[in-house]
Amino acid sequence: QVQLVESGGGLVQAGGSLRLSCAAAGRTFSMGWFRQAPGKERDFVAAISRGGGKTAYADSVKARFTISRDNAKNTVYLQMNSLKPEDTALYYCAADFTLDFNRVSVSAASYDYWGQGTQVTVSS
Repeated sequence: QVQLVESGGGLVQAGGSLRLSCAAAGRTFSMGWFRQAPGKERDFVAAISRGGGKTAYADSVKARFTISRDNAKNTVYLQMNSLKPEDTALYYCAADFTLDFNRVSVSAASYDYWGQGTQVTVSS
């Protein structure tokens, strides 16, 4: 079992920034961030390959959010800028147990492990 521990959520005003972190115990994985607002499905936000050379973003966050990783610390980050009230959700990090250093996946079904979630609330 792989444990993923998210941190960095909170309450911020519209236009503000937050940085989420996700620490994974053990080996490196292809990693993703998803979010789920109340009454809605879990949506893809961003993903990064094991090597860090490939990334993918949902259209709704492109140019505002940046995913990165520090493999020495087994930690993935999501820098969120220009936050909007519609970004309010519970944010989950997820790990894809793939050997492919260049794989990124936008599908939740591709991910093998999930964190407990961290709440992001953006006030207008």
